[in-house]
Amino acid sequence: MTLTFHWFLPTYGDSRDIVGGGHGLPAGTAGGARPATVAYLGQIARTAEQLGFVGALTPTGAWCEDAWLATAMLTEVTERLKFLVAFRPGLTSPTLAAQMASTFQRLSRGRLLLNVVTGGESQEQRGYGDFLDKDARYARTDEFLHVVRALWRGETVSHAGEHLRVEQARLNRLPDPAPPIYFGGSSTAAGPVAARHSDVYLTWGEPPAQVAEKLAWMRRLAAETGRELRFGIRLHVIARDTAEAAWAQAQRLLDGIADSDVAAVQAGLRRSESEGQHRMLALHGGSRDRLEVSPNLWAGVGLVRGGAGTALVGSHTEVADRIAEYHALGITEFILSGHPHLEEAYWVGEGVLPILHRRGLWQHPAGETSATVAEVPFAATTPNGTATTPNGTATTPNGTATTPNGTATTPDGATPDGTTIRDGAGLPSGAGR
Repeated sequence: MTLTFHWFLPTYGDSRDIVGGGHGLPAGTAGGARPATVAYLGQIARTAEQLGFVGALTPTGAWCEDAWLATAMLTEVTERLKFLVAFRPGLTSPTLAAQMASTFQRLSRGRLLLNVVTGGESQEQRGYGDFLDKDARYARTDEFLHVVRALWRGETVSHAGEHLRVEQARLNRLPDPAPPIYFGGSSTAAGPVAARHSDVYLTWGEPPAQVAEKLAWMRRLAAETGRELRFGIRLHVIARDTAEAAWAQAQRLLDGIADSDVAAVQAGLRRSESEGQHRMLALHGGSRDRLEVSPNLWAGVGLVRGGAGTALVGSHTEVADRIAEYHALGITEFILSGHPHLEEAYWVGEGVLPILHRRGLWQHPAGETSATVAEVPFAATTPNGTATTPNGTATTPNGTATTPNGTATTPDGATPDGTTIRDGAGLPSGAGR
């Protein structure tokens, strides 16, 4: 099975530094130098689409824009990219949610993925009028997804549960296909619900040994219900041409974080009710020391950001190696991000994904693409078909270029003996960088 990669839409703003927000943090703590406009988010979405990401996760919460509305607008500026919409069951009726998903799926031509977020923070939930405790919210999610799934199958549903009640509910138009459900949760209350209803179980980026334990737990719970799950992981990425450059970028991000900000954010995160958040905090303990918690897995993001707090850091090959390591555990979907999200998408899409493609682990969703060598207009042509440009460079019909000093290069900048012609900046000629 080839791997599926998704990117992330920062609907709270973006920056060249780490942008906070998320679990356990008050509304208004997120933000960045680049506002979350349709124009900027559309730029990220189109870039992700072009690079070969299948979808883009869009967060939910008081600290960001509404995921449903933001992604609905972005369907009009993209063609193929799917939108992994995070939403909270219980803040709307299951019938309305099923109808909204059906409409989105139909009008977007099948580009909806759903990330069910039960809600890890009671304080934030109360702001939305939800006064259930965490375990009760998971019980309600169980009922909610039972009703939604039945409606998507075309059933007429009457349900009277502990938390939800509907009578003779039915959809006039069904989603085609029904959107897959992505579901995360590390608590004992979350596991059985995820096993019964999720198509893809998600985990945050813990070290491989911990991820393996979690996947074994979920496989056992799913088997008890007669189901099999797919697995995904949520990670940030800092990938560069060399490991030294990647770790230098991680250090730059870390240097931009004030100790007072770390202390304030960690105090808020420690109050979180999320078991997954507690597992993230345990990786770094609020300290800047020993942030590489596993080879190429850096916990520095979690010092000032709730939720997913780890990043893969290293050369393109090292990051590809770590992705392959998680894949060996059973992970097939990767939801990635980086700061800023536009530029980092290129580092991953042009640096890491091609390596995985060569290893047979990834295929661009648009299929194979090939580059053609452009012809030089108005170039003089010799009788043997060799074209000479005004600067004296000659190209043969097969694309081999000869410079004025007689050195021959192929279209990718390599000489026949395997060396590479580089420009004054030390980059391969024609690399466009």
